Amino acid sequence: MEKNDLISVIIPCYNDAEFIEQAVSSAISQTYSKKEIIVVDDGSNKETKLVLKGLEHKIEKLITQDNLGQSTARNRGIEQAKGKYILVLDSDDYFEQAFCEKAIVLFENNPIIKLVTCYANLIFEKERDNSIRKTRGGDIRSFLTSNSALGSAMFKKEDWAKCGNYDESMRNGLEDWEFYIRLLSNGGIAEVIKEPLYNYRKREGTTTAKANKAKYNLLKFIYSKHKNLYVKYYEEFIDQILDIIETEERDKIKNRNRLEFRLGSLILNPLRKIKAIFKCV
Repeated sequence: MEKNDLISVIIPCYNDAEFIEQAVSSAISQTYSKKEIIVVDDGSNKETKLVLKGLEHKIEKLITQDNLGQSTARNRGIEQAKGKYILVLDSDDYFEQAFCEKAIVLFENNPIIKLVTCYANLIFEKERDNSIRKTRGGDIRSFLTSNSALGSAMFKKEDWAKCGNYDESMRNGLEDWEFYIRLLSNGGIAEVIKEPLYNYRKREGTTTAKANKAKYNLLKFIYSKHKNLYVKYYEEFIDQILDIIETEERDKIKNRNRLEFRLGSLILNPLRKIKAIFKCV
C-alpha cells in the first residue's frame, strides 16, 4: 500500500439526532484502522447539536455550517480531509465493519476503479419486509439513466477534485448520481462488493424522498447539464430509456391481471355507473 492510505469518512448531518450516533459508531468500528472521521453539522436543530457535542471526542473533526444542503456539507468535509480516500456516509445509515477494508483492497489492486460501492440492506420506516438492494456498478454507460451505486460510497479525493466536487446547486436530491456521472465520464469503473455491507434506511422526508417528488425536474437538469455525454452515448441511452418504458408497461399489465385488481374493478365499476347516473339527474 502507498504511504497515504488514510480513509476520511465524511458524515453530513442535518437533524438526525436519532441515528447519527450509530452512523459514527459504524465508522469507528471499521476493521480498517487508518481512518479519520469528519462530521459536518449542516445547520441542525438544538437536539442534534447536543448529540453531536457528545460525539465530538470520538471523532477527528466536527465542522459546523448553516443549512446549505448535503452537497455543500460533503464538499466542506472533503476539503478538510487528510485522506487519499473519501468515504461519504449519510447520517441516518451505517456500514458493516468490513466495508473499508474490502474497498481498499479493490482500489489497490485495480487502478481503473474510481468508485467502490456494495449491496445494501433496505430498512423501511413503516412496517414492511426488509430487502437487499443489489447495485450494478460498471462504467459510465451504467449510469446514463439511473444511479448504479449507493450515495454512500468510496472514491479518491484527487478524483473528486478533478471532476469538480459535488454540485452545490442540487439541494433536492440526485446529487450523488450527478457526481458519479462526472466522476466516470472520462473513464474508470464503479466496482461493487457483492455483499450487503451498507444499511440504508428508507424514510419519508429525506433527500431521496424529496428527489422522487421532484424527479422529472431533476432528470431534465442532469440530462441538460450533460448533453454532450448523452449525445456521445445516444444509442445506449435510448435503449435504456425504452427498456425502462417496456418494464413499466409490463408491470402495469401484471398489476391489472392481479386478482385484487379484478375484484376492485368488479366492485368499483357499478359504483362509477351509479355516480354517472346521478350526475345526469
